[in-house]
Amino acid sequence: MLVELAVRDLGVIAEARIPLPPGLTALTGETGAGKTMVVEALGLLCGARPDPSRVRPGADAAVVEGLFAGGDGSDGDGSEGDRSEWVLRRVVPSSGRSRAYVDGGLSTAADMAELGGRSIEIHGQHAQQALLAPRHQRDALDRFAGIDTTALRDARAAVANLEQRLADLGGDERARAHEIDLLRHQIDEIASVDPTPGEEDDLAAEEDLLADAVAHREAAAAALEALGGDGAVLDGLAVAAESLRGRAPFAAEAVRLDAIGPELRDVLAELRSRAESIEPDDARLDEVRGRRHRLVELRRKYGDDLDEVVEHAATARRRLDELTSLDSTRESVERELAEARSLAEAEGRRVGEARRAAAPALAERLVELLADLALPASRIEIGVTDRDGRPGAGDDVELLIATNPGAPLGGLARVASGGELSRVMLALRLVLSGGPDVMVFDEIDAGVGGEAAAAVGAALARLAEGRQVVVVTHLPQVAAFADHQLLVAKHTDGTTTLTTVETLDDDDRVIELSRMMTGRPDSATARDHAEELLASSAEVRGRR
Repeated sequence: MLVELAVRDLGVIAEARIPLPPGLTALTGETGAGKTMVVEALGLLCGARPDPSRVRPGADAAVVEGLFAGGDGSDGDGSEGDRSEWVLRRVVPSSGRSRAYVDGGLSTAADMAELGGRSIEIHGQHAQQALLAPRHQRDALDRFAGIDTTALRDARAAVANLEQRLADLGGDERARAHEIDLLRHQIDEIASVDPTPGEEDDLAAEEDLLADAVAHREAAAAALEALGGDGAVLDGLAVAAESLRGRAPFAAEAVRLDAIGPELRDVLAELRSRAESIEPDDARLDEVRGRRHRLVELRRKYGDDLDEVVEHAATARRRLDELTSLDSTRESVERELAEARSLAEAEGRRVGEARRAAAPALAERLVELLADLALPASRIEIGVTDRDGRPGAGDDVELLIATNPGAPLGGLARVASGGELSRVMLALRLVLSGGPDVMVFDEIDAGVGGEAAAAVGAALARLAEGRQVVVVTHLPQVAAFADHQLLVAKHTDGTTTLTTVETLDDDDRVIELSRMMTGRPDSATARDHAEELLASSAEVRGRR
């Protein structure tokens, strides 16, 4: 459950700490006081998209925190935990990216959405509109009947994968022949060159050698000449070393001269050998350049380097083998596809039978609940029909309703008013098992009043048994059924406007209900009516 909600600098709320005890809590106040900001704050904890324009003017960021209890949290590393309390925190700066925290540690918005969504479910006008979609009506029927569609979804996914695989094998003979020709051309083109990964570096070095062979030999000859090709330099070094030998002041120099001689002799020998090995070869040069060009063309077509070119050839050969052995491969895939389709059809029939069997029971239960919600003349049928290509599964589910005697049945979008749609959604919420610990209803009582409003309040109170329900309402008949009431009030000093959230005691609730009924909280008559309304609501709740 949500123990406490803290909001700072969100909209007109400068700072508010809102305790949320178990049961039904009504959130009331004048229009524009900021009740929506409280719902928006809860939405941020559920991963809703942040809106920087909602940050209170003059503040750097809006901050929302929620303290939860009940052992449904998550450890700091994201693993499931059994802790009794955990905290979600969302920071929305006036500019830049929002940040999410779980128990003080930085988290992702997706992880926060998973944790918050597991605990909080928000119903508003958007949720009502979602109810109009056939998919949501089908999901409601499946949930009511406890129908597990996992096997059906997996079977259909397998069919789709095999159909795609069959198409990839070349369902069109002309397209298959074209692809075979293209693959053979690519394989032959690469094979004719027979590239070896890494050979381009060796060819580049050989081309450099051959392209400048004459200049290379001339450079070596010049170096040999400068060093004394006839050995004069070596003889001079020997004479110099001998002249200094035994002369103590020049001992070090004599040693160095002795060392230079052998090293220079090796250099001269290597220069002569290397220069003699360089032979101009125009034919080989043309051959090297031609091969480098062919390798460049292969890379231009088939990969960034020769490794990718070789891999492309291997992939093309595998694909060619697959296409040329199409008949046997296709027969195998078609057998698998037939089996998968048979399984999908069997699962579809199983699910469809369950849906058709459960539809009357759900319709009957909704009629009973709508009678309690001041729609006693309602009639409901739940149509379950098949889609083309999916026989028996009952994928199209539509809730047909008539709220007035003699009126024809029709879809929710055509028949139900806003208030009636709100009550249908509430009835569905009541009849569906499970759900999160905290449910928030944002003005779902819009468009209802009088007896219907009292019925909605009673239904919300019943839904709140064993969980937290928060309802944003303008109707005193709904607020009177609450276990707790919070007043959202706006205050201004002519310069700034701030909103506060106050927990009302019994006397304050009478005053607030008086305001909601007549707009005159000081009216003694209004207060009498408010006290009567509270007593009547308590009596109704006591009978349940």
